[in-house]
Amino acid sequence: MKSRLSWYREEGIEYWKISPAAPARADERIQEMTDQKESGSYAPTEQTGFVAEAAELFPITSEATPPRTLAEIREEIGDCRRCKLCATRKNIVFGSGSPNARLMFVGEAPGADEDIQGQPFVGRAGQLLTKMIQAMGLSREEVYIANIIKCRPPENRNPQPDEIAACSPFLIKQVETIRPKVICALGTFSAQTLLETQQKISALRGKFHDYHGVKVLPTFHPAYLLRNPNEKKSVWEDLKKIMEELKKEGGQGTGDGGR
Repeated sequence: MKSRLSWYREEGIEYWKISPAAPARADERIQEMTDQKESGSYAPTEQTGFVAEAAELFPITSEATPPRTLAEIREEIGDCRRCKLCATRKNIVFGSGSPNARLMFVGEAPGADEDIQGQPFVGRAGQLLTKMIQAMGLSREEVYIANIIKCRPPENRNPQPDEIAACSPFLIKQVETIRPKVICALGTFSAQTLLETQQKISALRGKFHDYHGVKVLPTFHPAYLLRNPNEKKSVWEDLKKIMEELKKEGGQGTGDGGR
């Protein structure tokens, strides 16, 4: 999958468009993935992770017109009914921050506060994330914050394969539109989904990985830090690595001058 995507990019093809046959094919594969998940037989790997599944279901085509703004991607999502979470959510939580952000944070899914307000990371964990961002010498307005999926799962359960498959194309488009230099994956589920691996966060954190040509550094989720404050030092070490990487890329700020 990675080599296939790299070949497309070399040919100048960078955006996804759903072909006429894709919805039926997607429905069949999503049902299969869901059945496997419920039976415990679905095991994402480096070759067949959730994001790779989504890319396979919604293949790249050269005739697609790429969304030019985050607003256009949000408009494409609309009042989403692509998965069952539409029945229980209050608001779609698209993302917030700078469209020119050099640093993007990706969490797992909206929680109760986020579902009510329609904004990512606004609860207790969000307040801690804000402090982490400020400690880096940045503000929430300078970075971009999103989640793997855009609707709250009931009782904050883990996102399921069909939900991830429905949302992943839009996260990919957000990344392609923003073109951040670094993505900070917050927590186990975000890191495992983006990197298509089953490795634990303890093994993934503190090291840079690749996601569609963007450097990804996983770290512990702010909600985990609320329960385990002794790990804040580890997260700060991870954030310092991100700060150093941004400096190498042209300073800590956002905007075209740092690209």
